[in-house]
Amino acid sequence: MNQMATEKNYEEMEVKQLFKIFSEDKSNTAVRNILIEKHLYLAKILARKYINKGVDYEDIYQVASLALIYAIDRYDVSKGFEFSSFATPTIVGEIKKYFRDKVWTMRVPRRIQELSKKISNAKLHLEQEFKKSPTPSEIANYLDVTEEDVLEAMEASYGYQPISLDTPSNDDSEDKDMTLGDRVGMEERNFSDIEQKDFLNRFMVNLNDLEVSIIEGRFFDNKTQSVIADELGISQMTVSRLEKKIVEKLRKEYLKGVEI
Repeated sequence: MNQMATEKNYEEMEVKQLFKIFSEDKSNTAVRNILIEKHLYLAKILARKYINKGVDYEDIYQVASLALIYAIDRYDVSKGFEFSSFATPTIVGEIKKYFRDKVWTMRVPRRIQELSKKISNAKLHLEQEFKKSPTPSEIANYLDVTEEDVLEAMEASYGYQPISLDTPSNDDSEDKDMTLGDRVGMEERNFSDIEQKDFLNRFMVNLNDLEVSIIEGRFFDNKTQSVIADELGISQMTVSRLEKKIVEKLRKEYLKGVEI
């Protein structure tokens, strides 16, 4: 059997069969590539949830895709749980790590970064000497720089910090109490049990037009509840109530399929 015929057979296999083959031979790049292609939708769905969160979509998608590959390499099909249930926390975890380690609220020139470090050390020294917080003028005299430079560096230092996952999310009123950490991982709560892309499409066939509009708006178009409410001419509370109802129906439908 030639390589092309073998790869065609792989493409026709079910996911669990492919994972079984891959678990027996981790060097099988043909199967690995097929598994990646079949599950890239997970990376896309999760990455799309973070559009307009201060990071380019392509950067988040790249992080999500690499995490997906990492999950594929580590997944143990013999343990019986679905791959998506294993992969989603891995992908979300890598996105959270990216936000913690790589994302900054602004870019600061190296000169200001270095001065900011010197100011921090100077403040510690002067606080011990004066028994109080030093003024910008006192810090400037200590470092032999201008007060304007000190003020510029101090102002920049507030922006040049890793984005905290406890930072309040800037969004519409219904989500005003949510933090960035709440949003990073929302998709995990809603879609962590979905194994195949066509499951959601089959599920949506059973929804009415209003429910379809809400699910598409929230999870595919990344719209807020308020925007959807305005478009549909209903209240935000109604959208919130229906969304919870739809997600619960989705979970029950999926669990029915698992039990079969």
